Amino acid sequence: MTVMSVALISHSDCGAHDTGWGHPEHVGRLRAVMRAVRDDPELFMRLEHLGGRHATLDECRIGHQDEYLAMLQELAREGGGRLDNETVVSTGSWDAATASLGCVIEAVERVADGTVRRALCAVRPPGHHALPDLGMGFCLLGNVGIAALAARSMHGMDRVLVVDWDVHHGNGTQAMVEHDPGIRYVSMHQWLLFPGTGAAEDRGACENVWNVPLRGGLRPMEYLRALEEGLTRATLDWTPDLVLVSAGFDCLAGDPLGGFTLRLEDVDTLTRIVTERSADWCGGRVVSVLEGGYVPDALGSACAIHLRTLLDG
Repeated sequence: MTVMSVALISHSDCGAHDTGWGHPEHVGRLRAVMRAVRDDPELFMRLEHLGGRHATLDECRIGHQDEYLAMLQELAREGGGRLDNETVVSTGSWDAATASLGCVIEAVERVADGTVRRALCAVRPPGHHALPDLGMGFCLLGNVGIAALAARSMHGMDRVLVVDWDVHHGNGTQAMVEHDPGIRYVSMHQWLLFPGTGAAEDRGACENVWNVPLRGGLRPMEYLRALEEGLTRATLDWTPDLVLVSAGFDCLAGDPLGGFTLRLEDVDTLTRIVTERSADWCGGRVVSVLEGGYVPDALGSACAIHLRTLLDG
């Protein structure tokens, strides 16, 4: 079997999550990503383009309580509403959320069985703030947290590393994985942005969390160095079988929801920090998942750079 290098995985139903154009997390973000890939013919041709699938209810239950899932489905059926002031549910949001999660789980399956080496899941709504019993922070289902647990329980991965460089702390991901000692979570985020969690001393229930809180306005190299140091600490005596990345590009300078100063050229370095280490750890197996990033053109450019580095790294 020929192993394809990198898959770009998405699903048309991810566009059914209608937050309105005035909301930061609108459908134009995903369109910008796809447009950036299409506008780079060489990149487009080097990728394997895959349509994802919907997650099953049992897969959703890996990370979420039945009561929350039932409420989310009912809210979508009844015409939508809000989980809080910023977290929208529309009539298409359940389909979008299960498509988003399904793409990530399929990416893990593809990497685990060797049909692809790496993947980027271009999906929405994002997931790293979704708690087991409640969505928040634009997030409905915990895409990366559930995928990490599924990799362990369904695909024989003894050790899974989650790397999160979104400018906001992934409180939902931490809540889902901190009780599994086979998963380690490294989050670099701005302190004290929403949701106000992620202190350095918060190591999680199994001491398997490495939070790297940093203030905004630092030099780009300081963020890159801090992420490297966090990964070194997390893997000092531990080698992962798979790396999952919460690729939030709201860490870029100029994003309206963050204060980090990383530039587009730093996306290559961010990605190489993961790919070069993963080559030694686990044969380069990386599944990257879109999280934040609220300047659509910059988000598209960042994802194109990220994909090129996933291909070449």
